[in-house]
Amino acid sequence: MTGRIESIHVVAEKGGPPQARERVSVVAGRGIEGDRKFDSNHDLTLVQAEALEGLTADTGIELGPGESRRQVMTRGISLNDLVGKRFRVGELECVGEELCEPCNHLQSLTEPGVLRGLVHRGGLCAEVVSGGQIAVGDPVEPC
Repeated sequence: MTGRIESIHVVAEKGGPPQARERVSVVAGRGIEGDRKFDSNHDLTLVQAEALEGLTADTGIELGPGESRRQVMTRGISLNDLVGKRFRVGELECVGEELCEPCNHLQSLTEPGVLRGLVHRGGLCAEVVSGGQIAVGDPVEPC
């Protein structure tokens, strides 16, 4: 099962708008350089494009890739299946830590119903074991 990176977004400052990037540098144990979450508790957050499409189908709520507040949007791989497992994102080697469930903050930035609509499909929080660069189009696959 191999997926691909469909988009990458960073938020430079708290409350700031997500900014699309074609390529970013990621430091093991620290996260994406230039993102406000650099050195926070999760190195990388990912969400499936299919989850956002499911949100729209189920609730009528449309979120663009950056609006999900996840840094990397993937297509073609089940992120939930990667909890507790090693996987690669482009040059990176990662470990799936836990599901990245939606929160009230996400809903406050979007609209009512997002929280309920993304339960168990809000993405994946991952630890980066081996850093490097990632780019739109890079593969996402189990090790």
